[in-house]
Amino acid sequence: MYEQYYGLVEKPFNLTPDTEFYYQSLTHQEALNVLLVAIKSGDGFIKLTGEVGTGKTLLCRKLLDLLGDDFQTVYIPNPYMSCDSLLRAVVEEMGLLDSLKGDDYLSCINKHLIENARQNIQTIILLDEAQSLPVESLEAIRLLSNLETKKQKLIQIVLFGQPELDTKLQQKNIRQLQQRIVHACYLDNLSIQGLARYVEHRLDAAGYFGPRLFNSSAIKSLFDNTKGVPRLINLLCSKAMMISFASGEFYVTEKHIQVAARDSKQVNRSFSKKASVAIHTGITVLITCSFSQIIEPLL
Repeated sequence: MYEQYYGLVEKPFNLTPDTEFYYQSLTHQEALNVLLVAIKSGDGFIKLTGEVGTGKTLLCRKLLDLLGDDFQTVYIPNPYMSCDSLLRAVVEEMGLLDSLKGDDYLSCINKHLIENARQNIQTIILLDEAQSLPVESLEAIRLLSNLETKKQKLIQIVLFGQPELDTKLQQKNIRQLQQRIVHACYLDNLSIQGLARYVEHRLDAAGYFGPRLFNSSAIKSLFDNTKGVPRLINLLCSKAMMISFASGEFYVTEKHIQVAARDSKQVNRSFSKKASVAIHTGITVLITCSFSQIIEPLL
């Protein structure tokens, strides 16, 4: 809606994990460096955790982009599945279904890993949303990590998850898995300075050329309302730009951020009260009404 108004080639604050918009904040770069060093060192288990909306999936996809032909990667975006289903998903992602005999997943995977090792190809499994893994499936992950030769691990496993993953790994029945994690890193929220650079970076990536679009009071309000969580920043920035556009203004100020924040809170409250109805029929109407009620005083 507002792309042409601001001279953009695409929306700058979409919620999808597009690596073209990856912002190299201090916390993200430190985490990415740890992941790359650990992977290239051949260490078996690696864990990255962070709160909801801090950019774990985007970082995972950035990592996939950086790994070259010396790596075979297996990306499982939603590992909430049984032990056998998870192993089958790994077999399928490796392209081994034709080689599978019955349900002997581990044997099939092991043969493939040995062949990869002979060709100096490292095999890496990346599990996103790993906090959703059932305990029995975590046991499957442990079994995969047992695949090794006398000299090296045949497979590396990277777990991306919310802090609940740490709680799950502390259970006594899977403590062996916890002990095998060689490297662990945590994604922190953006600082206010990082938030300002993040906003400018995404606008630049979307094709914006011009004076600073978000003034300092808007940035401070963004930080106060989002606490530096990238997903929330994207949500409020997109709404604030739409509000500015709809009111015939251009630059985004504190006023627009506050209106966007109030709108988001109204939508969330209404959704929680009427979720069963809104999901099927009313969410579009709800959002439209909320915006019109708030934008009207600005016109």
